[in-house]
Amino acid sequence: MTATEGPSPHGGGPGDGPQPTTGTAHPGAGGGLDGEPAAAGQEPVGADPAGQRQGDTVAAVVRQWQAVHPGLDTGPMEIIGRINRCAALLQQAEDAPLRRAGLSRPEFDLLGALRRTGHELTPGELARETFSSGAAVTKRVKQLTERGLVERRGDTRDRRVAHLRLTDAGRELVDGILPAQLAYETAALSGLDGPEQGELASLLGELLAQLEGRLGTLRG
Repeated sequence: MTATEGPSPHGGGPGDGPQPTTGTAHPGAGGGLDGEPAAAGQEPVGADPAGQRQGDTVAAVVRQWQAVHPGLDTGPMEIIGRINRCAALLQQAEDAPLRRAGLSRPEFDLLGALRRTGHELTPGELARETFSSGAAVTKRVKQLTERGLVERRGDTRDRRVAHLRLTDAGRELVDGILPAQLAYETAALSGLDGPEQGELASLLGELLAQLEGRLGTLRG
């Protein structure tokens, strides 16, 4: 295992979310975010990380690689490995407010895209908004339509095109869940103070903008 190994997306796109990694801690089962006690030997999500930052799992992996290849620059591994690890742990927390509403994170992202844009979207536009594959969006739209949360309207000029929008029930569900979900995510980040969160958000924003602009060449 390398520190850069991370969860694999499903459904064809990053918006489908990382998959739990075998053997990783499960913050949702003991992070205090869903009112459940922490498992033995497991640190709750949002616990004070003081003294732990140099002893996280990625740091151990990096030390092992440095022992095997002393001259190897493991700097990128220390960043990307931690991003992947954080993503896996957060995904395993299972987004308690969403779970209680019977929604997955990708489904909520789809509903949220329809709510925040404020207008109808085609399946292709939804795929771009949620960083998902067309097949994944089609499957989710079908499920959400059956639940009465999304409705579709055919295009008068092209019968192959569908326009999607939230129903009243879908809009009420999103507006009801969002405050609870944000509070849940606030708890997950509570180990960082305000300035640290702002700095982290800024750095991640810069990294994301660069990757979005250069991902095609990086893949090559």
